[in-house]
Amino acid sequence: MAAIDISAYKPVDTLYLWWAGDPARPMLIGELGMVRASRGVSLRYAAHWLQSGFPLSEDLPLIEGEFLPTDKETAVGAVDDARPDRWGERVIRILDKPPRLSLMEYLYFAGDERFGALGVSVSKERYLPRRLGPLPELADVAQIDELVKKIVAGEPVPAEQRRLIAPGVTMGGARPKALLNIGGEQWVLKFSEPGEYIDMPLIEHAAMTLAARAHIRVAATQPIGLVKGHAVAVKRFDRTYVGAKSRRRHALSANVVLKAAGERLGYPELAQVLRRRGVVDSGLGRAQMGELFRRMVFNILIDNTDDHEKNHALLMTDRGEYELSPAFDVLPAGHALGYQQMRVGADMADSTIANALSEHAQFGLKRDEAEAQVRQVVAVAAGWKDHFAAAGVRSADIESLAQQIDRPFLADQRREWAG
Repeated sequence: MAAIDISAYKPVDTLYLWWAGDPARPMLIGELGMVRASRGVSLRYAAHWLQSGFPLSEDLPLIEGEFLPTDKETAVGAVDDARPDRWGERVIRILDKPPRLSLMEYLYFAGDERFGALGVSVSKERYLPRRLGPLPELADVAQIDELVKKIVAGEPVPAEQRRLIAPGVTMGGARPKALLNIGGEQWVLKFSEPGEYIDMPLIEHAAMTLAARAHIRVAATQPIGLVKGHAVAVKRFDRTYVGAKSRRRHALSANVVLKAAGERLGYPELAQVLRRRGVVDSGLGRAQMGELFRRMVFNILIDNTDDHEKNHALLMTDRGEYELSPAFDVLPAGHALGYQQMRVGADMADSTIANALSEHAQFGLKRDEAEAQVRQVVAVAAGWKDHFAAAGVRSADIESLAQQIDRPFLADQRREWAG
């Protein structure tokens, strides 16, 4: 389908939400409406979706009527995960320059390759999303790097090059990014933030591969060298491929899932969602609860204190069950805060193993099982320096990170649980 002429776009207070799980056969979900009082976006299901569809999130049951957002400047329920992240919003403001900057514009201009399986269209009769054209490939990375620098500097970008920067590819975060076609599959390409003095993309690759050694499922990553430093390519887990055909998976952030369930934003609460709504076959749901526990402990030990609720996601199966997505955005934050962004246990968000163990039963673990998992993760985290060095991280960057990861607060916890 041909791209829509963005220059002809006029602000509207109504757009249309579509299901794009099978891109070749999109289905209308319903109508999106501008809510001026809260500067948010509402949803009203279409009649046929009420008959044959499914609730997009637990706060959007299949009933007639208009669902309104509960917070200002948000879209209702699962629709909020279809919006671009902070970098995407920046790209839209600088490159597209919509005549109005509301959440409706951000939802539309995010484009057809947004996270998950929802699509936004200007028509209810046909799926007419904003399309950017063919995705860039590895040979375009150097050019994308230069375009990112132009966007950061507020410099103009030639119209014919704008397709190289997709504004709606991930949830959460301000880090510059783009979308790549690597071998017929989609990968998110992430760059350093302006002013970073250490090679954070390479560090993210090292941290993600270290997490995999702790029996944590992670999104596949590969570092890509630039003139200066690296970018990191992260394989999309919301896309599946069978031959030349791709499918899109419905994805929900922990932010949407927990708010829809009326729960606090915490790891134990997310584990309970997996207990209640997770995959039940072959004990996979319980296994994923245990994996979430390991992720929490790993984040504590490598000083990943940017583990907020939009950096965790659930994927919906064809049976409507929730499945924990592979881990993403796992890397040292370097802030030495001493607390996580999500609730850990009885001592709220405190970054301690004791706090993580305080509600072990919420993760489906007996005390001895939880302690055994802590020791496994500690053994992996203790070797972080050697692993990072083997991944190519510069010694100066490792020593900089060590000021936080190896400070007594965390090093003493590792020693207590070693062996």
